[in-house]
Amino acid sequence: MPNKYLTALPVFNEVHSVESVLDEVTRFSPNVLVVDDGSTDGTSDKLTSREDILLVTHRANRGYGAALNTAFKYAIDNNYEFLTTIDCDGQHEPQRIQQFVTACQNTGADIVSGSRYLKSFESDTPPPQQRRRINHAITHTLNQKLGLGLTDAFCGFKAYRVEALGRLNLTETGYAMPLELWVQAACHNLSVVEVAVPLIYLDETRSFGGKLDDANIRIAYYNDVMNRSFAALPENCPKLLGDRVG
Repeated sequence: MPNKYLTALPVFNEVHSVESVLDEVTRFSPNVLVVDDGSTDGTSDKLTSREDILLVTHRANRGYGAALNTAFKYAIDNNYEFLTTIDCDGQHEPQRIQQFVTACQNTGADIVSGSRYLKSFESDTPPPQQRRRINHAITHTLNQKLGLGLTDAFCGFKAYRVEALGRLNLTETGYAMPLELWVQAACHNLSVVEVAVPLIYLDETRSFGGKLDDANIRIAYYNDVMNRSFAALPENCPKLLGDRVG
């Protein structure tokens, strides 16, 4: 394993799961960064009491994409070689962190992306059907437009080669930032490998936040982010320029 890898968790109002998740993550990663994205439910107090993590705090909630961007910048600024991201809701298995980093190192991939749909595990739980349909539709669109072979566009469990992250200019602050990341990854010809992970849903009623809980609004938001991402591409991405969704 490389000596210079960081595991980062974007966190917002995870008071009930944050301690148990971090207890496990710190077992499998020597360097753990938490980006507290303006939590107001007591999560912040639990984080500041820990001495086994690095902590960056957003004074106000900026969004999932903004929290990930903060983690990316931290990894770049502190000269880490690899960055793994994992969510804090208990749906990812921290014991797989080293598998992701090793895959990134051994395959030479710029991005190793978890997929809940690459293969089945005995421990899988059925996803909410609406979420599965939307994930499938957006993943299909990305594959068509970008020539990717993804099976899961939204899994938050990933490993990145930090040098490759430095080539990206990500501006989307919301939940759909990974879609902007995929567009820019294709533009810069970043190599992508998927790694199968179990499908674990602990809370089928979990909110996306406000209006995004409406499926139609969420799809419109995803399409808007993809279209804006295509429109913002630099001129050195001629194969993607002008592409739009829908």
